[in-house]
Amino acid sequence: MTDANSLEQSLADMEREAEAAVRGLASALKAAKKVKSAAASGQLKELRQGLDGSVRLAEAAAAASRDVRDAWRFDEQAWFSGGGYTKEVLALAADEGVQAFESDDRILCYPAIVQVAADTTVVIDKKKDRRTRPSVLVATLKALQSKPPKFKAEAFLEALASAYDLVRARQRAREGATVKLADVYAVLTMLPGAAKDYTKQEFARDLYLLDQQGITRTNDGRTLALPASALTRGSASGLFTTVTRSGQAKMYAGIALEHGRR
Repeated sequence: MTDANSLEQSLADMEREAEAAVRGLASALKAAKKVKSAAASGQLKELRQGLDGSVRLAEAAAAASRDVRDAWRFDEQAWFSGGGYTKEVLALAADEGVQAFESDDRILCYPAIVQVAADTTVVIDKKKDRRTRPSVLVATLKALQSKPPKFKAEAFLEALASAYDLVRARQRAREGATVKLADVYAVLTMLPGAAKDYTKQEFARDLYLLDQQGITRTNDGRTLALPASALTRGSASGLFTTVTRSGQAKMYAGIALEHGRR
C-alpha cells in the first residue's frame, strides 16, 4: 500500500498531471505543423484558421504546464534528509518481497549497498543514480539480486591474508590465532580516505560473498576461518554486519588462517 504523503504517490500523481500537459503540448505542436504546411503550399484559409487554433492550443498547453509546476509541493530535501525516503524504500521492498534493511545510514540488499545521498540521489555500489522513485530503486535492486555478484574471491582472500599476517605480527600472536576483523579492516583501509572508499558495510558484504563461494585456501596453503561466537559477546563495535541472500543479518567479528585447518 502506498502512503498518500510518500514520494512514490507524489510522483505517480505528478506523472498523471504531466500526461495532461503532454497531450496539450502535442496538440499545439500538431496545430503549428499544420500552419507550416499551409504556409508552404499557400493555403491561405487553412493558414488563417491554423494560426488562431495554434495560439489557442499553445495557451492551453502553457496553462496545463503551469498547473503541473504548481502541483509539485513535495519537499524532497526534507524527505531524504529526515529518513523518510529510506523508510519508504524499505517498506516498498518488503511489499515486493525484496529483502533489505538499514544499517549505518545505508540500505543493505544483497548483494547491493545503497547510500542515500544528501543531493536527493542514491549511490548503488559506488555508482550514483538519479532515478530515485522508490519503485524504480526497488526494481533495480531486485534485478541485481537475479545476477551473480561481480566479486573476485581469490584476490580478496589474499588481501585478507596479508592484512591478517600484519595484525598477527603486531600483536605477537601465535600462528593461526584468531584476530579481530576490526584490526584487519584498519590495515586494509590505513591509507588516507581509504575507509571512505571501502566502507565497513562493503567489507562485511565481501566477507559474506567469500563465505558463500566457499573459497578458503590461500596461495600458501593456509585455510581461512571466520569465527564469531567468542568475539560477538559484549560490545558490538567490532562487529561487521551484512544481509544474507535470504535477508537475514549476518555478523562477522574474527579471522584466523592456519596450516592444516579443516
